[in-house]
Amino acid sequence: MELKLTIDGRGEADLETGLPFLEHMLALWCRHGFFDLRLRAQGDLEVEPHHLMEDIGLCLGRALYQALGDKSGIRRYGFSAVPMDEALVFAAVDLSGRPYLHYEMPLPPGPVGTMDPELFEEFWRAFVNEGRLNLHLKMSHGRNKHHLVEASFKAAGRALGEACARLEGWDGVLSTKGRLE
Repeated sequence: MELKLTIDGRGEADLETGLPFLEHMLALWCRHGFFDLRLRAQGDLEVEPHHLMEDIGLCLGRALYQALGDKSGIRRYGFSAVPMDEALVFAAVDLSGRPYLHYEMPLPPGPVGTMDPELFEEFWRAFVNEGRLNLHLKMSHGRNKHHLVEASFKAAGRALGEACARLEGWDGVLSTKGRLE
């Protein structure tokens, strides 16, 4: 896998994964979080996309963690509410160093395009664990699976973009402990 992430970018994505719907979602995540991402990934898609989705989540989370360094001068927290037609999804992020995912996205039965909706939770869990961050994704309402998943990636991108943003005039870590691990 080849992955390059810039957290203070222009929202540009250059993606080749063999998973067009995931590429669409990651392009939205980049655009709304102002991240630049170059990703080349291959997996055992002839079996199913589960392993590749998880591996991409792990590598993207690790890249985010490394890009943040000691987290000096960042906002740390981010929140977003994103409507997408009839759907509304909330995302909240804490770049605390403690991985936790709350995933409350009860999607209607059936695939999203050709993808099993369970794979999105697996992607986010892998991302959170390697990124060492706290992420809450919560569906308020909606019916269309595509809209719900799209709103979740946009909301996560916006919340993460806010959390990664620099605090003007602040050069320390936003923690009374003096560090975020």
